[in-house]
Amino acid sequence: MKEKTGKVFCIAENNQPVAGCTISREIYASGQDYISYFSLAENTDISAEIYSYHKLLILHEGGMEVYTDKDVFTLKSGDCILTPTDIPVGMRTNTKAIYTEISIRRNTMNNAIKAGEVFKLAELLPYQEGKIINMDVAHNEKMKFVIMSFDEGTGLAEHAAPGEALIFALDGEGVIGYEGEAHPIKAGENFKFAAGGKHWVKANGRFKMALLITLE
Repeated sequence: MKEKTGKVFCIAENNQPVAGCTISREIYASGQDYISYFSLAENTDISAEIYSYHKLLILHEGGMEVYTDKDVFTLKSGDCILTPTDIPVGMRTNTKAIYTEISIRRNTMNNAIKAGEVFKLAELLPYQEGKIINMDVAHNEKMKFVIMSFDEGTGLAEHAAPGEALIFALDGEGVIGYEGEAHPIKAGENFKFAAGGKHWVKANGRFKMALLITLE
Protein backbone atom coordinates (compact mmCIF):
# COMPACT_ATOMS: atom_id res chain seq x y z
CA MET A 1 0.00 0.00 0.00
CA LYS A 2 1.57 3.26 -1.17
CA GLU A 3 1.02 5.32 1.97
CA LYS A 4 2.96 6.45 5.03
CA THR A 5 3.54 3.83 7.72
CA GLY A 6 3.53 4.55 11.44
CA LYS A 7 2.46 8.21 11.29
CA VAL A 8 -0.90 9.98 11.55
CA PHE A 9 -1.85 11.69 8.30
CA CYS A 10 -4.94 13.11 6.58
CA ILE A 11 -6.07 11.90 3.16
CA ALA A 12 -7.95 15.16 2.48
CA GLU A 13 -5.01 17.41 3.38
CA ASN A 14 -2.57 15.37 1.31
CA ASN A 15 -4.72 15.22 -1.83
CA GLN A 16 -6.02 18.74 -2.46
CA PRO A 17 -7.35 19.36 -6.00
CA VAL A 18 -5.63 21.27 -8.78
CA ALA A 19 -7.82 23.92 -10.44
CA GLY A 20 -9.67 22.61 -13.47
CA CYS A 21 -8.41 19.05 -13.00
CA THR A 22 -9.39 15.65 -11.69
CA ILE A 23 -6.61 13.63 -10.07
CA SER A 24 -6.43 9.96 -9.13
CA ARG A 25 -3.76 8.22 -7.06
CA GLU A 26 -3.76 4.44 -6.75
CA ILE A 27 -2.39 3.32 -3.39
CA TYR A 28 -3.07 -0.41 -3.70
CA ALA A 29 -3.61 -2.88 -6.52
CA SER A 30 -3.74 -6.67 -6.54
CA GLY A 31 -5.17 -8.29 -9.63
CA GLN A 32 -8.44 -6.48 -10.27
CA ASP A 33 -8.75 -5.13 -6.71
CA TYR A 34 -7.66 -1.56 -6.01
CA ILE A 35 -7.82 1.36 -3.58
CA SER A 36 -7.47 4.89 -5.00
CA TYR A 37 -7.77 8.50 -3.89
CA PHE A 38 -9.59 10.97 -6.15
CA SER A 39 -9.45 14.78 -6.09
CA LEU A 40 -11.99 16.71 -8.16
CA ALA A 41 -11.59 20.46 -8.52
CA GLU A 42 -14.50 22.89 -8.64
CA ASN A 43 -16.85 22.28 -11.59
CA THR A 44 -15.17 19.07 -12.73
CA ASP A 45 -16.57 15.61 -13.28
CA ILE A 46 -15.78 11.99 -14.07
CA SER A 47 -18.02 10.95 -16.95
CA ALA A 48 -20.55 8.19 -16.36
CA GLU A 49 -19.18 4.73 -17.14
CA ILE A 50 -20.49 1.20 -16.72
CA TYR A 51 -18.84 -1.19 -14.25
CA SER A 52 -19.70 -4.80 -13.51
CA TYR A 53 -18.62 -4.37 -9.86
CA HIS A 54 -19.53 -2.04 -7.00
CA LYS A 55 -17.28 0.80 -5.85
CA LEU A 56 -17.35 2.06 -2.28
CA LEU A 57 -16.80 5.84 -2.24
CA ILE A 58 -15.85 7.57 1.03
CA LEU A 59 -16.03 11.38 0.75
CA HIS A 60 -13.43 13.04 2.97
CA GLU A 61 -13.88 16.70 2.06
CA GLY A 62 -16.15 18.87 -0.09
CA GLY A 63 -19.34 17.77 -1.77
CA MET A 64 -20.29 15.88 -4.90
CA GLU A 65 -23.05 14.19 -6.84
CA VAL A 66 -22.95 10.57 -7.91
CA TYR A 67 -25.33 10.26 -10.84
CA THR A 68 -26.89 7.70 -13.16
CA ASP A 69 -29.31 8.22 -16.05
CA LYS A 70 -32.17 8.00 -13.53
CA ASP A 71 -30.88 9.13 -10.12
CA VAL A 72 -28.66 11.76 -8.50
CA PHE A 73 -27.15 11.04 -5.06
CA THR A 74 -25.79 14.05 -3.16
CA LEU A 75 -22.84 13.43 -0.83
CA LYS A 76 -21.27 15.78 1.69
CA SER A 77 -18.14 15.36 3.80
CA GLY A 78 -18.27 12.08 5.74
CA ASP A 79 -20.83 10.44 3.45
CA CYS A 80 -20.35 7.14 1.60
CA ILE A 81 -22.10 5.31 -1.21
CA LEU A 82 -21.88 1.87 -2.77
CA THR A 83 -22.31 2.49 -6.48
CA PRO A 84 -24.75 0.39 -8.51
CA THR A 85 -23.48 -1.98 -11.20
CA ASP A 86 -24.14 -2.47 -14.92
CA ILE A 87 -25.48 1.05 -15.49
CA PRO A 88 -23.56 4.27 -16.27
CA VAL A 89 -22.37 5.97 -13.03
CA GLY A 90 -20.53 9.31 -12.89
CA MET A 91 -19.22 11.77 -10.29
CA ARG A 92 -19.31 15.59 -10.40
CA THR A 93 -18.80 18.57 -8.10
CA ASN A 94 -19.43 22.32 -8.22
CA THR A 95 -17.16 22.92 -5.21
CA LYS A 96 -14.49 20.23 -4.80
CA ALA A 97 -14.43 16.58 -3.74
CA ILE A 98 -11.72 14.41 -2.21
CA TYR A 99 -12.65 10.76 -1.75
CA THR A 100 -11.36 7.22 -1.46
CA GLU A 101 -12.59 4.63 -3.95
CA ILE A 102 -12.44 0.92 -3.09
CA SER A 103 -13.30 -1.76 -5.64
CA ILE A 104 -15.84 -4.26 -4.29
CA ARG A 105 -15.45 -7.45 -6.34
CA ARG A 106 -16.32 -11.01 -5.34
CA ASN A 107 -17.22 -9.63 -1.96
CA THR A 108 -19.50 -10.57 0.85
CA MET A 109 -21.27 -7.31 1.74
CA ASN A 110 -23.03 -6.56 5.01
CA ASN A 111 -26.81 -6.48 4.53
CA ALA A 112 -26.91 -3.08 6.26
CA ILE A 113 -25.44 -1.51 3.11
CA LYS A 114 -27.43 -1.19 -0.10
CA ALA A 115 -26.16 -0.01 -3.47
CA GLY A 116 -27.37 3.47 -4.38
CA GLU A 117 -27.97 4.63 -0.79
CA VAL A 118 -25.96 7.43 0.86
CA PHE A 119 -24.80 6.60 4.39
CA LYS A 120 -22.17 7.41 7.00
CA LEU A 121 -19.83 4.67 8.20
CA ALA A 122 -19.90 6.02 11.78
CA GLU A 123 -23.69 5.67 11.92
CA LEU A 124 -23.74 1.97 11.00
CA LEU A 125 -23.04 0.86 14.55
CA PRO A 126 -23.75 2.30 18.03
CA TYR A 127 -21.71 2.71 21.18
CA GLN A 128 -22.45 0.43 24.12
CA GLU A 129 -21.28 0.93 27.68
CA GLY A 130 -18.03 -0.89 28.39
CA LYS A 131 -17.99 -2.63 25.02
CA ILE A 132 -16.21 -2.74 21.66
CA ILE A 133 -18.53 -3.36 18.71
CA ASN A 134 -17.23 -4.70 15.41
CA MET A 135 -18.99 -4.87 12.01
CA ASP A 136 -17.62 -6.46 8.82
CA VAL A 137 -18.66 -4.11 6.02
CA ALA A 138 -17.16 -6.17 3.18
CA HIS A 139 -14.58 -8.90 2.72
CA ASN A 140 -13.05 -11.24 0.19
CA GLU A 141 -9.79 -13.17 -0.09
CA LYS A 142 -7.81 -9.97 -0.83
CA MET A 143 -9.41 -7.31 1.43
CA LYS A 144 -11.38 -6.87 4.63
CA PHE A 145 -13.17 -3.64 5.57
CA VAL A 146 -14.32 -3.36 9.19
CA ILE A 147 -15.78 -0.61 11.38
CA MET A 148 -15.46 -0.55 15.16
CA SER A 149 -16.85 1.47 18.06
CA PHE A 150 -15.00 1.75 21.38
CA ASP A 151 -16.65 2.90 24.56
CA GLU A 152 -14.59 5.15 26.83
CA GLY A 153 -11.75 3.21 28.47
CA THR A 154 -11.89 0.26 26.08
CA GLY A 155 -9.23 -0.79 23.59
CA LEU A 156 -7.42 -3.58 21.79
CA ALA A 157 -4.33 -5.27 23.24
CA GLU A 158 -1.14 -5.29 21.18
CA HIS A 159 -1.35 -7.58 18.18
CA ALA A 160 -0.31 -7.75 14.51
CA ALA A 161 -2.36 -8.03 11.31
CA PRO A 162 -1.47 -10.46 8.49
CA GLY A 163 -1.59 -7.68 5.89
CA GLU A 164 -1.18 -3.94 5.53
CA ALA A 165 -3.96 -1.93 7.16
CA LEU A 166 -5.33 1.60 6.73
CA ILE A 167 -7.29 3.23 9.56
CA PHE A 168 -9.99 5.88 9.01
CA ALA A 169 -10.82 7.66 12.29
CA LEU A 170 -14.57 8.33 12.09
CA ASP A 171 -15.71 9.79 15.41
CA GLY A 172 -14.09 11.05 18.60
CA GLU A 173 -10.45 10.52 19.51
CA GLY A 174 -8.23 7.55 20.19
CA VAL A 175 -4.61 6.54 20.55
CA ILE A 176 -2.84 4.14 18.19
CA GLY A 177 0.16 2.35 19.59
CA TYR A 178 2.55 1.26 16.85
CA GLU A 179 5.93 -0.39 17.27
CA GLY A 180 6.34 1.04 20.77
CA GLU A 181 5.15 4.63 20.05
CA ALA A 182 1.75 6.17 20.88
CA HIS A 183 -0.02 8.27 18.21
CA PRO A 184 -3.13 10.34 19.12
CA ILE A 185 -5.68 10.29 16.29
CA LYS A 186 -9.01 12.07 15.79
CA ALA A 187 -11.93 11.96 13.36
CA GLY A 188 -10.81 12.80 9.81
CA GLU A 189 -7.29 11.44 10.27
CA ASN A 190 -5.68 8.25 9.05
CA PHE A 191 -2.95 5.79 9.99
CA LYS A 192 -1.25 2.89 8.20
CA PHE A 193 0.20 -0.32 9.64
CA ALA A 194 2.72 -2.46 7.80
CA ALA A 195 1.97 -6.17 7.55
CA GLY A 196 3.00 -7.74 10.83
CA GLY A 197 3.41 -4.36 12.56
CA LYS A 198 2.64 -4.62 16.26
CA HIS A 199 -0.09 -2.18 17.30
CA TRP A 200 -2.78 -1.48 19.88
CA VAL A 201 -5.82 0.84 20.08
CA LYS A 202 -7.18 2.80 23.04
CA ALA A 203 -10.26 5.02 23.09
CA ASN A 204 -9.83 8.53 24.45
CA GLY A 205 -13.48 9.00 25.36
CA ARG A 206 -15.70 7.26 22.82
CA PHE A 207 -14.08 6.44 19.48
CA LYS A 208 -15.08 4.94 16.14
CA MET A 209 -12.82 3.87 13.31
CA ALA A 210 -12.83 1.92 10.05
CA LEU A 211 -10.06 -0.56 9.27
CA LEU A 212 -9.20 -1.62 5.71
CA ILE A 213 -6.88 -4.63 5.62
CA THR A 214 -5.25 -5.94 2.43
CA LEU A 215 -4.60 -9.68 2.50
CA GLU A 216 -1.93 -11.14 0.23
